[in-house]
Amino acid sequence: MNPSIDLQATPGHLIRRAQQIAVALFAEQLGHFDITPVQFATLNALLLSQGIDQVSLAKHVAFDAATLGSVIGRLEAKGWVARVADPLDRRRKLLSLTCLGVQALKAVQADVARVQEKILAPLTPSEQSQLVRLLARLVQGHQAA
Repeated sequence: MNPSIDLQATPGHLIRRAQQIAVALFAEQLGHFDITPVQFATLNALLLSQGIDQVSLAKHVAFDAATLGSVIGRLEAKGWVARVADPLDRRRKLLSLTCLGVQALKAVQADVARVQEKILAPLTPSEQSQLVRLLARLVQGHQAA
């Protein structure tokens, strides 16, 4: 029989637990805004890339394009995102933030920043910088996948 693996020492488990903690802190801080981390990432990406198509947006936020469609649908129902047909290809939908979407994004930004601070709170400032740098390297190193 193989010895068991100590999950507390495996990066996959720890990253999953860190994600659970991050999502829980986000929900706790922003629950009254009725917005999820994926919705926030989508709005934030749209602010920088108005008129982007759904497939390109999915790449920006590292989310499956088909699933992102339902996220876009919920944001559209809130009046935060508009979908219009591309004049050059009617099958392709272009996305942009509405005025309400910009207002919603502005309203949550301070709380989102507080969530980031809470996530990193157990670490010293030096450790916080190091963790963010290492996570960025890890993500960049696996970006092609």
